[in-house]
Amino acid sequence: MTTFTALTTLSGESAAYALSDALEAIMPEPTGIGVFEIEDGSGLWEVGAYFSEHPDAAALAVLSALHNAKPFTISEVPDQDWVSKVQRDLPPVSAGRFFVYGAHDADKVPTGKHALLIEAAMAFGTGHHGTTLGCLRAFDWLLDEGFGGGQIVDVGCGTAVLAMAAAKVLPDPVLASDIDPVAVEVAMANVAANGLAGRVECVTGAGFGAPALQQHAPFDLVFANILKGPLVDLAPDMARFTADDGYVILSGILNEQAEDVIGVYQRNGFNLLEKEEIVDWTTLLMGKNPPV
Repeated sequence: MTTFTALTTLSGESAAYALSDALEAIMPEPTGIGVFEIEDGSGLWEVGAYFSEHPDAAALAVLSALHNAKPFTISEVPDQDWVSKVQRDLPPVSAGRFFVYGAHDADKVPTGKHALLIEAAMAFGTGHHGTTLGCLRAFDWLLDEGFGGGQIVDVGCGTAVLAMAAAKVLPDPVLASDIDPVAVEVAMANVAANGLAGRVECVTGAGFGAPALQQHAPFDLVFANILKGPLVDLAPDMARFTADDGYVILSGILNEQAEDVIGVYQRNGFNLLEKEEIVDWTTLLMGKNPPV
């Protein structure tokens, strides 16, 4: 069955939910309405309405004007994943020297940026979430401090955006692993789309369990954008598989969880180098016995 979507962005949570409430009163009625924050620190919120018949464009134009929102983008979506549709309509993300974008924004890639093409799919990591953005910013900072590469792995890679960022700027091949085979398929597709085949190897496995990871350890840099629980469980292995003077970039950590994660990793031989909060999420850059 054909579905229609009407998508917009605007500033502020209260304004977004007010627009959501107003959408419920228009005709034809939406079959569903979604509201979520674009977690890049911009304060923008996405509002999407879904319809079983073509929505009233004039009514939507009035609502967007009344609520200081961007004009609605109306699209016909036959048998399509609505979450993916919303992700495809998100704006590009700039994170230091990196620029994450969808194919529809290929003409917006700025000169001098390392562009990362990510298409929405059933895997985490489009760059809009505060965790992915934080990891890219932490990596950008590490590069500014002179990090020159070596053995690098992205554990729990999702779309492989972090692995690809490393492969874009450093000379060495990069590993990317995920426990979810679907995520690994998405990662491989993104690697190919970015012309990085042979530069990023994607494998399936939990933590450091994949044979390819054990063969290439110890790592000079580990990305792990997962969740607090798995990060805490991985801390001993993280110490085991990270090289002396190596680094880890950790995220998927709620702000109130950060001190617990820092404590666990300090007890496993890591020192905190940088910490950034983006909306509800914290990213940590930690070094294993870094040089003084």
